[in-house]
Amino acid sequence: MVTPYLTRLITALAAAGGLVFSGSTSAHATAIGSTPVRTFEYSVGGVTMKVPTGCMFTHVIRGSGKKITYQNAGVDCAFVAALSSGFCNWRIDFTYSDTNNRPYRTSRGRTHSECKIDPMRNNSPQRLPRYGKACAHLYVNGVRRVSQCHHITK
Repeated sequence: MVTPYLTRLITALAAAGGLVFSGSTSAHATAIGSTPVRTFEYSVGGVTMKVPTGCMFTHVIRGSGKKITYQNAGVDCAFVAALSSGFCNWRIDFTYSDTNNRPYRTSRGRTHSECKIDPMRNNSPQRLPRYGKACAHLYVNGVRRVSQCHHITK
């Protein structure tokens, strides 16, 4: 059975063949970028949680120019990481910055207290006032753990 998460993972892996894993990619119509989630530990209710190697944070954006018609970000884990307890107290924020890297808009996601191995968030369509950069950020227990950005250009 193909789930939305599996579809996104397959799309991201297929796109990764043509992408260099970096902080930013250009977005003229559609852009997909993935950034590895580094291993980290955090505490929840006195219990130490560990996120092992094997997770990717993927940010998908569709649109043209300053008009974003679709935006999604989430985590996909494989191997040992897929067996972990996942991400607790997580949220995903979308931020928008101008060409001088000055943030001018943030769409803050709600904090989810449950633990999920595959946190994901869609954002509403956006009409941006200026060119620059659109980023997605994953926060776990209030700490930013990974970001993935796309340049918004003419």
